[in-house]
Amino acid sequence: MEKRVTFRGWLLPLALIAPQVIISAVFFFYPAGQAIWQSLFIPDPFGLSAQFVGLGNFEYLLSDPFYRASFLTTAIFSILVTLCSMIPALFLAVIADRLIKGSGLYRTLLIWPYAVAPAVAGVLWLFMFNTRVGVISWYLGQLGYDWNHVLNGTEAMGLVVVASAWGRISYNFLFFFAALQAVPRSVIEAAAIDGAHFWRRFFTIVLPLITPTAFFLLVVNIVYAFFETFGVIHTITSGGPQQSTTILVYKVFADGFVGQDLGSSAAQSVILLFVVGLLTVVQFKFIEKRVHY
Repeated sequence: MEKRVTFRGWLLPLALIAPQVIISAVFFFYPAGQAIWQSLFIPDPFGLSAQFVGLGNFEYLLSDPFYRASFLTTAIFSILVTLCSMIPALFLAVIADRLIKGSGLYRTLLIWPYAVAPAVAGVLWLFMFNTRVGVISWYLGQLGYDWNHVLNGTEAMGLVVVASAWGRISYNFLFFFAALQAVPRSVIEAAAIDGAHFWRRFFTIVLPLITPTAFFLLVVNIVYAFFETFGVIHTITSGGPQQSTTILVYKVFADGFVGQDLGSSAAQSVILLFVVGLLTVVQFKFIEKRVHY
């Protein structure tokens, strides 16, 4: 029989949800409303006047080849960051789950990178791959490879992907490890007695049981790649070379704060919010059907 908590009055439930409602209104609904309102105008850089253009900002953006190219860049970047952060995290979680001695120290060392801010992580990787004093770029030069992410767009994309995924591996590792710990050992032992080897047990038993966690991390990591990687890109490439690493969230900053095109920047933020919301709906609509609870 299902038990539900009921309240006699409405004051206590209202008081319990009031902090979250206030925070959401101040930090989400109000800024989103301001962005939608500003996207209908072209203000001057000093904010003294604004000209109403309706959907003119959106029409201009959709006809801009550089803005359309940023969609493809964002898609490639988000897919690579998600894969490069989830697959190694799952592999490390499987290894940690099988360790008997030293597992606590191993887990602690893997968690440390998550404490590093994205901008700081970007600076660390930038120093290692610096074309003049970088340690890794120097070793690559000794092997005959001339590394230069300042001029090579493919190398710049690879560097920001690795720097963005590096700190995220720890976050994914925690959830994958907790999911693996929750898998019933009796089921795995029964499969082992029946003769199933490790990888067969993993793909037929363990992986289907941790799909809810994997689906949650898929949604979270894609949202992370869309929004929270700004610091990494800004510190390493600043969207270059030739906008090869300019994703949607960085273009909002570049056009709004650098180019002072506030109307276009507001319209881009509205489009970005719509794209992320639509992507999340599609994930829950189609991908969640393959998740076993």
